[in-house]
Amino acid sequence: MFKRFFLREENMLTAIILNSIVIFALYFPSLENEKWLEYIDHFFITIFTIEAIVKIRHHGWKKYWEGSWNRFDFIIVAGSIPTLLTGFLPVPDTSLLIVFRLFRLLRLVRFLRFVPDMAKIIRGLGRAMKASVFVVLALIFLNILLAMITCQFYGDIAPEYFGNPLSSSYAIFQLFTVEGWNDIAQSVAERTDSPFLVGITRFYFVLIVLLGGIFGMSLANAVFVDEMTMDNNDELEAKIDQLHVEIQELKALLKK
Repeated sequence: MFKRFFLREENMLTAIILNSIVIFALYFPSLENEKWLEYIDHFFITIFTIEAIVKIRHHGWKKYWEGSWNRFDFIIVAGSIPTLLTGFLPVPDTSLLIVFRLFRLLRLVRFLRFVPDMAKIIRGLGRAMKASVFVVLALIFLNILLAMITCQFYGDIAPEYFGNPLSSSYAIFQLFTVEGWNDIAQSVAERTDSPFLVGITRFYFVLIVLLGGIFGMSLANAVFVDEMTMDNNDELEAKIDQLHVEIQELKALLKK
């Protein structure tokens, strides 16, 4: 029964959910120093450690390590074990506590292993990222180019946005995301004296939004989504091909 408890995935999913609730509570300032919550968190670390040991003994180290999720679980558990020692030993460097807390948060990622078709989703993400590389590189190049041009013409007018290439690149990216773009354009236009230059400035920033925000980001999203849904398209095409074959067979039977 003991062994069956740790090999049953539903039990481990329940433990992960409960541990997630405890970790969530520990990040409230009023609760982060509560010892009883720390003890509960340590209890779950012990549970996951025993789970790893039971699975290694049940499957054998070689077979256990062949599973990608098992490797991920083992690394997270191994990185979390030193957290148990903090309750008994003083930690000389506070940066180590940050590392331990990072592994505490990474334990939440274990929940992803229970998401249906997670492997299929990850494969889709890999394809989508690979297909989007050149679109992203083109957007980065466009961002840098527009950042330097804008820095040249508006660096003195709006130094908080375009005072140097880095801040200018960030402001251009903000324009690409169409997040508060009108505030930037309005801020620059208000500091321009000539009505003609005000019109040119507004037209220039609208052009940036159209190029990067409307066309560029939309193209990147379209490529990404298309690659993510390719598996569904393949299944649909296979069904259409099968239906076409069945129709041809039916036509042949009717002719006889």
